[in-house]
Amino acid sequence: WTLLTYMFVHYDVWHILFNMLWLYWFGQIFLMSFSEKQMVGLYLLGGIAGGLLYLLSYNLFPYFDGKEGLMCGASASIIAIVVATAFRMPDYKVNLLFLGAISLKYIALVTIIIDLLSVTSANGGGHIAHLGGALLGYWFIVRWEKGKDLTAPVNKLIDKIVTGFKPRPKIKVSRPSNRSSSRPETDMEYRARKKKENDEIDSILDKIKKSGYTSLSAEEKKRLFEAGKK
Repeated sequence: WTLLTYMFVHYDVWHILFNMLWLYWFGQIFLMSFSEKQMVGLYLLGGIAGGLLYLLSYNLFPYFDGKEGLMCGASASIIAIVVATAFRMPDYKVNLLFLGAISLKYIALVTIIIDLLSVTSANGGGHIAHLGGALLGYWFIVRWEKGKDLTAPVNKLIDKIVTGFKPRPKIKVSRPSNRSSSRPETDMEYRARKKKENDEIDSILDKIKKSGYTSLSAEEKKRLFEAGKK
């Protein structure tokens, strides 16, 4: 069970503090393009991918024979979200202390390089887990661009577990009203409406790539926030 629980356990206060700051910063940007459910699903899948790569590395590579390895914390899960966000909006800029505005693609690249160079360090297991999370985040975007959502099976399982403990809601039968109800959408109207909504979001994301999030109007920010909640 530690393959699941390790991503919710931290070594000390500083460990969890920095991980939660990363999750908050990049999670906010991730939610501009994806839903909260997808972020939860990616968090879990990234943590599992990091744990599996850690286990494989310590059991297959001779270099790790006799070496103790400790793996705990949310880093692999968060790196998955960081990398997915960077590949989704590579030119989105964030302001870093003393460095100014930096594109997400460079932040993700530097993070991955540091992990690659640190595989043989005292915390080699942790850095290997980071790389596993990064690979999962990249694969999530690759599949998403082809119309597949890697997090869908995870979220369906979570929904079944959650709803299994909830009492079934009572079905309320409403009497027909004399007032005329609005006509339901046809399939063609529904597809046209969804296409228009997606085009609006794509236009806003293109504007973010070119000019940054601060260039959006209040209405565009509201539209993007509402789309992220769906």
